[in-house]
Amino acid sequence: MSQPLSYIEISRENLVHNVKQFRGLISKKTKIAGVIKANAYGHGQNEVAEAILPYVDYFIVNHVDELELLRKLTKKQTFVFGYVQEADIAHASKLGCVIGVFSLEQARAIDAISAKKKTIQEIHLAIDAHLGREGVMVGELHTALLELKKLKHIRMTGMYAHFANIEDTTNLSFAKKQIQTFDKALRIAKKMGYTKLQTHISATSGVLAYEQKKGIHAIARIGIGLYGMWPSEHLEFLYEKKKFKLRPVLSWKTHVALVKMLPPGHTVGYGLTYMTRRLTKIALIPQGYSDGLPRSLSNKGMVLIGGKRCKIIGRVAMNMFVVDVTHVPQVKIEDEVVIIGQQGDEQITSEQFAETIDTINYEVTTRISPLLKRILI
Repeated sequence: MSQPLSYIEISRENLVHNVKQFRGLISKKTKIAGVIKANAYGHGQNEVAEAILPYVDYFIVNHVDELELLRKLTKKQTFVFGYVQEADIAHASKLGCVIGVFSLEQARAIDAISAKKKTIQEIHLAIDAHLGREGVMVGELHTALLELKKLKHIRMTGMYAHFANIEDTTNLSFAKKQIQTFDKALRIAKKMGYTKLQTHISATSGVLAYEQKKGIHAIARIGIGLYGMWPSEHLEFLYEKKKFKLRPVLSWKTHVALVKMLPPGHTVGYGLTYMTRRLTKIALIPQGYSDGLPRSLSNKGMVLIGGKRCKIIGRVAMNMFVVDVTHVPQVKIEDEVVIIGQQGDEQITSEQFAETIDTINYEVTTRISPLLKRILI
């Protein structure tokens, strides 16, 4: 089979390295749930799942469609922590999963459907510990648990919450407030007979900033760190001199589709946003915003060709964009182009990409089109 024109390359070695880094950081009694929602943060869901299958205890997805795709690969226990609508509950249950429950109303719907199917559905209950998003408020938890006990076709085996602001600050006062609220919820549940719950609050940032080897909760949800991306510059700096290292997993590659010369005073691309000032050698790159390369990179993004950084000139279009390659000798059609990744001594990281367009690294990767082939190397 020939190599695709444009593709995403995934390093199995770096994925496994990153999982092992977290395994060494957390308590031996804490289980790892690999977060592979959103096409594994754009890395390719089943490609990633296959690589880390022996190294994680659970998987986390957001949607039943993701669960269905995962079941083509493995029956490993999986949490669905996005909203599961009533129409999908029976299918999710048949595929086998733990459903994250946001409200008592949702729990009743799951119970009613499970009763018709004569099954018992396992759930984890979300607690709103000052995130202001999904979950039961702690002040309403006692009443909610009394109602849950009446539902005979669901089995609550866990409770969880999410940190709101732990990754990009040295002030952990709000995180401590969240921890106290979640702990209060767990005490309420324990008094009501829920003594063996699987509990979890930490994603990558929570593990790095708070939990580490303390073994506070049963599960650590490792998402962004799995892919070798840091949740914040603050946490990356905190671990800079430690043995804990993360390696980038994803490379985004394509190939030059055209090389030609433009005279001075020649416009480039839609909207006439760029005009050459000198004789300029350009390369046409066959990727665009439909592939996940944002239009906001127009006239300011970079790619690597021939081991050199080449600036995007003109507007990024739906399927292609232009770069200035005047400084790249002997560039030719079908030469490799690196959008994210390393080429020679140069590297463009997802963090550098994100900084250019004022966003976060994992928005960059999750927006890469799922139609681009993911190749596990």
